[in-house]
Amino acid sequence: MMDAHASGRTGTPEPQDEATIRVEHLTKSFGGRMVLDDLSFAVRAGTAFCLLGRSGTGKSVTLKHIIGLLKPDSGCVLVEGEDVPTLDRRHLARVRKRMGFLFQEGALFDSITVGENVAFPLRRHTDLSNEEIVRRARARLEAVGLGREYDRMPAQLSGGMRKRAALARAMALDPPILLVDEPSAGLDPITSDEIDALLLHAKRDQGKTLVVVTHNIPSARTLGDELALLDGGRLVERGTSADLERSDNPLCRQFMRAQGGG
Repeated sequence: MMDAHASGRTGTPEPQDEATIRVEHLTKSFGGRMVLDDLSFAVRAGTAFCLLGRSGTGKSVTLKHIIGLLKPDSGCVLVEGEDVPTLDRRHLARVRKRMGFLFQEGALFDSITVGENVAFPLRRHTDLSNEEIVRRARARLEAVGLGREYDRMPAQLSGGMRKRAALARAMALDPPILLVDEPSAGLDPITSDEIDALLLHAKRDQGKTLVVVTHNIPSARTLGDELALLDGGRLVERGTSADLERSDNPLCRQFMRAQGGG
C-alpha cells in the first residue's frame, strides 16, 4: 500500500533542487466549499506526474493554480523556483512562457486558421519575423501529424485533430513544462493512444516535464512516472502505477482497475 498521508510524502515534497514544480500546503475554497485541502506534491524535471480522481476533486483547479489562473487561499506554488501566486503581471507572463497548457476541449480560436492558432503564442510573445513564425508554426503542426492542415479552420477538424492542433499550440514556444487537462476526453481509444504517444515523445525525447489530469488509467500507466489520487481535495495515494495497484484504499483500487476514461 502507498498511503500518501502515512508516508509523509503529501506534506514533504522533494528537495527544491530536484523539483521543477512544487505545490506546498495548497488550500482553495469556492463559496464555502473546500476544493483543495492542504495539498502538497513535487514534480521532478523530465518526468510525468498524473493526477487522478473523481470529477470535482480539484484536479483541474490544481492545474489552474500552477499556471496562475487561480490564486490559493493559502499555500504556495513554485515553478522553477518562482512562487506563482505572488508574481506581478509582467513576471507571471514570463513564467507562463515556460509552460504550455493543453485544455480539455483544446480551446482553439474558432475565428482563425489552425496555423494561426499555433502561431498565436509566437506573435504575442516573440519579436520573430512573420516568415519565421509561420515556419515554426508549420513545424509544430508537422510534428503532430497536421502538416497539411495549416490553412484549415478548427471547425473542419475532427476531435482528435483539434486536440493535436491544441498540443502543437501548447508547444509553440518550446516550453519545458506541459500542463495537460484530460488529454483523452471525448476521443476514441486509437486517437487517445496517438495523443499519449505524442506526450510520451515530449517527455522522453524532448525532456519535457508533464503534469497530466486524467481519468484514463491506461493512459496514466503509459505516461506517468508518478501517479497521485485526489479525494476530497486531499492527496490520498501517491506512487508509481505499481504502488497504486497494491493499495489497500478502496477508491484507489477502483480507479486502477478501470480500463478507460471516466
